[in-house]
Amino acid sequence: MSAWYDNSVFYHMYPLGMVGAPKENHEEKPAEKFSELNAWIPHLQELGVSAIYIGPLFESTKHGYDTRDFHLVDRRLGTNDSFKQFVSLCHDAGIHVVVDGVFNHTGREFFAFKDIQEHREASPYKDWYKGVNFWQQSSLGDSFSYEAWQGHMELPALNHQNPAVREHLLNAVTFWVKEFDIDGIRLDCANVLDFDFMKALRSHCDGLKADFWLMGEVIHGDYSRWANDSMLHSVTNYELHKGLYSGHNDYNCFEIAHTIRRQSEANGGIYKNINLYTFVDNHDENRIMSKLKNKKHVFTVYTMLFTLPGIPSVYYGSEWGIEGARTSTCDDMLRPAISPDQFEELHAKLTDHIKRLAHIHRNHPSLGVGVYRELLLTNRQYAYARSLGDEHIITAVNIDDGPATLSFRLPMGGNLAKELISGEEISVTDGSLNLSMEPGESKIFKIVG
Repeated sequence: MSAWYDNSVFYHMYPLGMVGAPKENHEEKPAEKFSELNAWIPHLQELGVSAIYIGPLFESTKHGYDTRDFHLVDRRLGTNDSFKQFVSLCHDAGIHVVVDGVFNHTGREFFAFKDIQEHREASPYKDWYKGVNFWQQSSLGDSFSYEAWQGHMELPALNHQNPAVREHLLNAVTFWVKEFDIDGIRLDCANVLDFDFMKALRSHCDGLKADFWLMGEVIHGDYSRWANDSMLHSVTNYELHKGLYSGHNDYNCFEIAHTIRRQSEANGGIYKNINLYTFVDNHDENRIMSKLKNKKHVFTVYTMLFTLPGIPSVYYGSEWGIEGARTSTCDDMLRPAISPDQFEELHAKLTDHIKRLAHIHRNHPSLGVGVYRELLLTNRQYAYARSLGDEHIITAVNIDDGPATLSFRLPMGGNLAKELISGEEISVTDGSLNLSMEPGESKIFKIVG
């Protein structure tokens, strides 16, 4: 039996950006921004969202990933009580809540780092960070040096081999579950986290809450090193993310299909029983509308996102087709402020398309955990099946700038196919489905007879 997350449709919220919070945290009193975030919940329900990944959330100095306190919600957003109410409202709406776990590093204003600054070798926290060297100054003028994430000295790297560090982080997780009733954690920088720590985290979380979900941020490598029975349930599928936009830009469905063949267990792929977290953009990546050379391709991109293997996620605002590209020094364009009173103004044809896809995905278990089978593949046309038991969902896309005729056999048999977007019914002729498709068109069928 699959868990709640396997058939979920996620929505990714970057709250500091959404509410237009100050870039630096100099607030004395907590803001009251959760009323704005609460106002998103009806929109998410209508869109068909069943889970959100929200973060960073906890008290920090600037962008949210330089944590000051794992037990306080960032005061630029609100209070612990206001976040607790937000989670409760999400749960009432049938939406699970997953938060950011920034466990690889802290900010320089974290209590342990400040204690080392003050007491040096006498600090009981001198072993809480990697590579602390009291014989050398840091580039920021500290009387000691230390390791930092990717050399960003404002993000000193925690030493997960230290039992006290592990205990502090696991206690924070217990606090989040008990206090806020969260349903999972997305691990920031999971690709560089200590494996033993992630195993301890998995064991700890398995005992805290049933079906608690752990997902890690991993870009390159063999994802099964992180996602397996003893560590995380899932990781970010950056490989498919790249394939989706570049495959469209190059009019090359083979790139997308190759990624799925490489990963899909049914095709002899490398991942067994791993449902990866899939997306087309996020808070670190340019918006999909800024990546696509042909903007009309956004419709087939999202069709593939919701019907290929994986747990699909929509980044806030992208359902309206907004653009945004980072610079070498700034991510602000990826994390804009959007007010709930703009919802109607921003409504777009794409929003309706994603809404239909979300409801199709949620209502058909085969799109969550079903076996993938490739049915047709050319540079500009692609058809595949997802099957679970007696349920068979067929997806066909034409990414060409002109019309196309597709004909492919259905290995599962059947006499009638119902198109789930339009409701049109098409007869299966001699075991094959014959389709006429417009430029950039998607079709999703269920075999009904």
